[in-house]
Amino acid sequence: MATLIYRYGGSGSKSPVPVVYMGSSGSNDSLLMAPPMGGGAPRCTARAAQTDLSREEIASLESKSNHDLEQRDLKIDELQRGSDELRRQISSQQKVIEKSKEQLAKCIDVTKQLLIEKSAMEKKQCRQKCMQNRLRLGQFVTQRQGASFVENWVDGHAFTELLKKQEQVASEREEIERQRKLLQKRKPIGSTQAGKGQGAKGATGQNQTTGGLVTGSGAQGAPNGGGEFVKPDSPKDTARLTWYEYYEQEEILKLRGQTLKKEDTDLQLELEKLERERNLHIRELKRIHNEDASRFNNHPVLNERYLLLILLGKGGFSEVHKAFDLKEQRYVACKIHQLNKDWKDDKKANYIKHALREYNIHKALDHPRVVRLYDVFEIDPNSFCTVLEYCDGHDLDFYLKQHKSIPEREARCIVMQVVHALKYLNEIKPPIIHYDLKPGNILLGSGCLSGEIKITDFGLSKIMDDDNYSPEYGMDLTSQGAGTYWYLPPECFIVGRNPPKISSKVDVWSVGVIFYQCLYGKKPFGHNQSQATILEENTILKATEVDFPAKPAVSPEAKQFIKKCLQYRKEDRIDVIALANEEYLKPTKHGGRASSSAVPTTPT
Repeated sequence: MATLIYRYGGSGSKSPVPVVYMGSSGSNDSLLMAPPMGGGAPRCTARAAQTDLSREEIASLESKSNHDLEQRDLKIDELQRGSDELRRQISSQQKVIEKSKEQLAKCIDVTKQLLIEKSAMEKKQCRQKCMQNRLRLGQFVTQRQGASFVENWVDGHAFTELLKKQEQVASEREEIERQRKLLQKRKPIGSTQAGKGQGAKGATGQNQTTGGLVTGSGAQGAPNGGGEFVKPDSPKDTARLTWYEYYEQEEILKLRGQTLKKEDTDLQLELEKLERERNLHIRELKRIHNEDASRFNNHPVLNERYLLLILLGKGGFSEVHKAFDLKEQRYVACKIHQLNKDWKDDKKANYIKHALREYNIHKALDHPRVVRLYDVFEIDPNSFCTVLEYCDGHDLDFYLKQHKSIPEREARCIVMQVVHALKYLNEIKPPIIHYDLKPGNILLGSGCLSGEIKITDFGLSKIMDDDNYSPEYGMDLTSQGAGTYWYLPPECFIVGRNPPKISSKVDVWSVGVIFYQCLYGKKPFGHNQSQATILEENTILKATEVDFPAKPAVSPEAKQFIKKCLQYRKEDRIDVIALANEEYLKPTKHGGRASSSAVPTTPT
């Protein structure tokens, strides 16, 4: 039997080399001296194991082992070549990526430059148009009043010319009225038939006999058929007209009066159109003034991605700019909050806390009828920015100021979308009360009534979480006095030892007020009052019942819907979920009926 032993070679090798020792199985030799390898010093060979393998099998194993080693080396070489190829491809792709990044950066730079040029052209056109409208529509003129200077509005030549035309029409109408009075004094005396006979014959000064009655200057002292004498005509009576002439003059004056009335109506419509243009012009003048005074008017890039283009509007402590997101390649609205540098730290902290609260409420909302909030970041220690979804259009408040009222079908469509958004706010966890729902916070997506609407501004929103809200009693109103009074329900004005309780029915009341204002062109309560007057006179606390004007015509279903929203007691008022299920808001049943009762808008 062969014994397999291992021998340690020379030249520093530590790997054992198998050596076959042919000897008897009963040999007690445990160590054998093997011939020196590689001319080195002799090494000790230890018997490691015994095996029944033959020389051929061992040779085969050695051959197989060598083959496996060769295959391994080939595989390593192949993998090495593959790795080198991948490294080459990675290097090539990195170069492509770097080149693409350079091209993308160039494209972004070109896009940025084009947007800036486009914005500059739009600004220039707006200012040119304003300069033209200054003469036509009017402008603010600085005038001295005592020791100070104030800016007063002076109407342009379009209003002056229109007022002259109205004065001329009024003067002509007065002249027609004067002529009518004179015509009444020259109205013929006697029967109509006699007057017509006189007109037909043209015999004003001749004798005419009608039924035995003798008239005319030639009948002086002549008795009539009854033996009585007729009183002779006085010089004043000779100026009287015949019936034919009277009817002719009367018809002319009537037609002239109708023509002047139509002209007066047309002039009034033109005046209303000019007033709407003037409102737009004044709004644009103020916007341009605020834009020129803004420190962000030079197209800065905020947070390395938001390119500011034009100023959309300015509030108390914030500005809203139309911007372009260079990363997402979309238009956005950047609302920049600027803190007064003179504020104390606690006031700044309170403002930031309020803004972050709005952000935390708004960022989680995802609904097609709610403006999306994309981002918020700090600009400097005294200002930060919130990035909102951009809506290309005006708000409902601006539209109502321009057109006063809205047809019922379009108004119903707006209310339907608002209620849809409120339903979403009440179904999320925790539910949210908007609390500041008004036309100014309803954006018309395309600037017209036929498009989609979105609600915005969650600055006064209330979170109905388990800690603050009870389904039975509601939640405490901790911000009493805030909000827009015309659109708040009576429970928000109750003053007592404890704060009033509110629920999502606050928004239901607001929906009713907005719908009423859309239909009738005025607010149902406190229309011509200021917020201070509403508070002093308790206008909303006295709003126990809503009155509907006779005109414009509104469907009974719409009136009933408004009544459900404007119930004085919140316990009697419909809630948001029930409001969303109202039959009036379902288009399948009421689409045609609402259309038939629609009220045409004021011509633009």
